[in-house]
Amino acid sequence: MDWKWNSIVGWCRRYIRVSFLLMVGILGYVMLFSDNSVMDNYRYQKEIDRLSDEIALNNDTLQYYQKLLDQLTTEPEAMERIVREQYHMQRVNEDIFIAD
Repeated sequence: MDWKWNSIVGWCRRYIRVSFLLMVGILGYVMLFSDNSVMDNYRYQKEIDRLSDEIALNNDTLQYYQKLLDQLTTEPEAMERIVREQYHMQRVNEDIFIAD
């Protein structure tokens, strides 16, 4: 058992230098604890992906409302149809039945 320990220590003395340990320490610090660490980059990328999804959803909503606005400006009966469908408004002496 003692000879294994001595061979491991001998190998470490031969191949691992202070400059190598210093380089590994600096690299570890930069990767884990600096402003540009791996975890921060991962969090930032998740936030970018979430915001990209939100932008895509908002663009879909924007296209829907632009289409609705175009209908309202070009079709005169579109206003009445939209008000009746979405806001359940009615004319005088008219009954409306809503079926879900």
